[in-house]
Amino acid sequence: MTASAIAPFGSWKSPITSDLIVAGTVGLGQMAIDGHDIYWSEMRPTEAGRSVIVRQSADGEITDITPAPLNVRTRVHEYGGGAYVVEDGVVYFSNFADQRLYRQAQGKPPDAITPEVPMRYADAVVDRSRHRLICVCEDHSGGGEPGNSIASVSIESGEVTVLASGFDFYAAPRLSPDGTKLVWICWNHPNMPWDGTELWLAEVQPDGSIASPVRIAGGVTESIFQPEWSPDNALYFVGDRTGWWNLYRWQSGGSEPLCEKSAEFGLPHWIFGMCTYGFESAQSLICTYSENGIQHLARLDTKTRELSEIPIPYASISGLRVGAGFAVFGAGSPTTPGVIARLDLQSGEVTVLRRSSGLEIDPSYLSIPEAIEFPTENGLTAYGFYYAPKNLDFDAPAGDRPPLLVKSHGGPTAATSPNFNPSIQYWTSRGFAILDVNYGGSTGYGRAYRERLKDFWGIVDVDDCVNGAKYLVDRGLVDGDRLCIDGGSAGGYTTLAALTFRNVFKAGASFYGVSDLEALATDTHKFESRYLDGLIGAYPARKDLYQARSPIHAVDRLSCPAIFFQGDEDKIVPPNQAEMMVNALRQKGLPVAYVLFAGEQHGFRKAENIKRTLDGEFYFYSRVFGFEPADAIEPVAIENL
Repeated sequence: MTASAIAPFGSWKSPITSDLIVAGTVGLGQMAIDGHDIYWSEMRPTEAGRSVIVRQSADGEITDITPAPLNVRTRVHEYGGGAYVVEDGVVYFSNFADQRLYRQAQGKPPDAITPEVPMRYADAVVDRSRHRLICVCEDHSGGGEPGNSIASVSIESGEVTVLASGFDFYAAPRLSPDGTKLVWICWNHPNMPWDGTELWLAEVQPDGSIASPVRIAGGVTESIFQPEWSPDNALYFVGDRTGWWNLYRWQSGGSEPLCEKSAEFGLPHWIFGMCTYGFESAQSLICTYSENGIQHLARLDTKTRELSEIPIPYASISGLRVGAGFAVFGAGSPTTPGVIARLDLQSGEVTVLRRSSGLEIDPSYLSIPEAIEFPTENGLTAYGFYYAPKNLDFDAPAGDRPPLLVKSHGGPTAATSPNFNPSIQYWTSRGFAILDVNYGGSTGYGRAYRERLKDFWGIVDVDDCVNGAKYLVDRGLVDGDRLCIDGGSAGGYTTLAALTFRNVFKAGASFYGVSDLEALATDTHKFESRYLDGLIGAYPARKDLYQARSPIHAVDRLSCPAIFFQGDEDKIVPPNQAEMMVNALRQKGLPVAYVLFAGEQHGFRKAENIKRTLDGEFYFYSRVFGFEPADAIEPVAIENL
């Protein structure tokens, strides 16, 4: 063994380069099972972010299904999800460019089903006996907000027939196995789906129309997630009436809990097609749940209600689908890139079907996350994952402490996990410490924790990020003079609010972040247009709060450098949000950099842009904190430095 070289934190040479991270990396998405065939979607940065449906057949052969330039992605609610469904070897999917529905049979080219009209479709199921799809439909043909409904789409003619309407939002239409009943979720402004939704059930008539629709669960203060039919036509769903998303079964007399537990069997419904359970048989339900921020896979006996854990070598599970004797899911661990895994439900054998990256890194360069709890305001506790600097080849000078990058996740109703994240390892292997914060408002810790952010966005989240950083400083783990923070979207707002309204962080990076809450309230898409009612207050009634918590109105209090990354086609947080802040910093003479990416929306999909954000942010901090990167990095233009 050779002795480690001594070099300042930030100047360590790392094998985890931005080129290595983006080369061959794919985003693994929606999974589906059709008999013994397994399908999934891949977002490919090297193909300009195109999403492709991939199939593994029963004999193990893996094939791309959707040809270029088709891009399997729906824009319903802008965030999309649930972009395809498969039945008997035929795939039905939304194409991003025109938002039309397409049909593709095995061995044949895709055919458009729907005409070129301003309609969007998501979360479809196949009604085989009536030769149609039943899906969420979003109609952009009129003025004002688009109309949302549950609709049927004829597979032969493309004719769209509205089945249920009247609510602002719809999701999860699910047809019973015998084709006689249809269930769905719906909700109205100002609720978001994790605040309160309703579960409706209707009879399906022989002609395909629905009759006798009735609300059977949910309301304005209960969130319903993933209704699902068992093989014997029993209806199951997840609801949080107890303060935790637990499993329920509905019968004509009402709903009965199946597993009362202080754990989350559901998720915030940001995108369509999210799935946390499925049926091995009428008596055996395979599910995933989160307890104290840790995910588990389990089998629930629907008769005895006994829950038994299924051991797997992963720390997280997503997109669970269950077939005949097997389950498929996205999986991750702290030390390996994410995969799509197949679990044999009898033997327990796990087979990896697809890796998100061919990236292989010596574990000596990997920082293992430590789950931490730390004190925050009002005597409460917040959570996060701490990553110490780690590099086989380097040590820092004696007595030196590393700079800390605090990461604030988006949403803000979302959560971070200890999954392997090569972008985090990029930082830690160069000598940075990372704190990935699950601030109050994050999911995975029950409804009460999720609702800490109610009326207090820009306060609770900021306090938790600040207090997490202070906690690490007090423990002697990081340098209190070199604290920085970054985040995307809502995390970008938390970042800018922390930089503006607190004096703890010395620099920060905003990825398509919010700087003007009023602009967000008046210039965003339908799905989130009333989101801030619950996070801040009704607008314009509480215009005073929107202005008081907007960093753009308090630039006089901002006295540290910041860098901004933005897509020019972002409809969720438009570019003017970043540009207003950049211009204010320019006028104040503070160091600022602005990187605008052509053709990008909310979140970056192109390999070259993902690389640019990693290297650009690192370069920015190197100039701010005065260390020399070990690698030659393409500089970003920094004004006023």
